Amino acid sequence: QVHLVESGGGSVQAGGSLTLSCTASLNTFSRYCMGWFRQAAGKEREGIATVYTGGGTTTYSASVAGRFTLSQNNAKNTLYLQMNSLKPEDTAMYYCAALSRTYGGSCTLRTGPYNIWGQGTQVTVSS
Repeated sequence: QVHLVESGGGSVQAGGSLTLSCTASLNTFSRYCMGWFRQAAGKEREGIATVYTGGGTTTYSASVAGRFTLSQNNAKNTLYLQMNSLKPEDTAMYYCAALSRTYGGSCTLRTGPYNIWGQGTQVTVSS
C-alpha cells in the first residue's frame, strides 16, 4: 500500500525555522512529482514547493520562495522542506503529496493532479 508520512511540524516563534520530512513507501521513488502543500484554517489548500524526484526543476510559490527549500534523499525515499524566516501567516497544516510520472521537468503546484497524500503535520508560528 502506497502511503506518505510527514513529520517535523510544531510551534515556533516568528523568524524561526523548522524542517519537515516526508517518508514515502513508493515503488520507484525517483519517478514521481512530489511536493509540499499547506492549508490554513478557512482557506484552500495551496501548493508551495514541488519537484520531480528523478531530477528536475524545483518550483516554489511566491509566498515561500527565498525562505523555504525543498530537498530529497532518494536513498531514504524522503522529501524535506527546510523552512526559514517563518511568519505567522505560514501557520497551516502541511501535507506531502505525490503523483506518479515517468518524465521529468517541472511539477505543478496545483493540488488537483496529486493523488497520493499524507496525513499532514501542523505548523504554528506565533508572533
